[in-house]
Amino acid sequence: WALRLTVYITWRNWGESEDARYQAIRHKYEPNFALKSLGIIFVFQAVLAWIISMPLWVALTVPFDYSIFDILAVALWIIGMVFESVGDWQLARFKMNPANRGKVMNQGLWRYTRHPNYFGECLIWWGFFLFVIPTGAWWSILSPILLTFLLLKFSGVTMLEETIVDRRPGYREYIASTNAFIPGPQKKANPVADHQEEIS
Repeated sequence: WALRLTVYITWRNWGESEDARYQAIRHKYEPNFALKSLGIIFVFQAVLAWIISMPLWVALTVPFDYSIFDILAVALWIIGMVFESVGDWQLARFKMNPANRGKVMNQGLWRYTRHPNYFGECLIWWGFFLFVIPTGAWWSILSPILLTFLLLKFSGVTMLEETIVDRRPGYREYIASTNAFIPGPQKKANPVADHQEEIS
């Protein structure tokens, strides 16, 4: 999981400009951003990483017997990995085709959820949490709850779609017809359901 994500993000961003979200943060906290970034980016993300990784270090340090939760955890993790990796692959392949420039990706998993990769990431961490249920470490549920909140309301869906809508008015039709997070059928008949919608 970690290797796949690292390789994919490195390949996707190689030679590209800085992520627009970090550009916005940089602009907001100038001047002296280099100093301020120590707290608002590096220390903050280190704390988040520590909290989110709680199920992993519990599972690795607390002995427990195998149970039905292990089977459920593996199943959920596999489903999440499929959504994340296939979603990323489908989007990358779509963007590599010059004919798709200025179009909305709404095929494959993206037909059923606007963020299959984020959905898959959440399933992976809920799967990690299921591993530790037999230990009684229920407090580690904070990990998947926090990650889900961050992806839905902070650095994921909300922030990303605000910038897309501003840049691409046609994206609103995709929002109207497709679930934001949990996969499901199209909400209503819409031209973007069966083809890529041209974006002005």
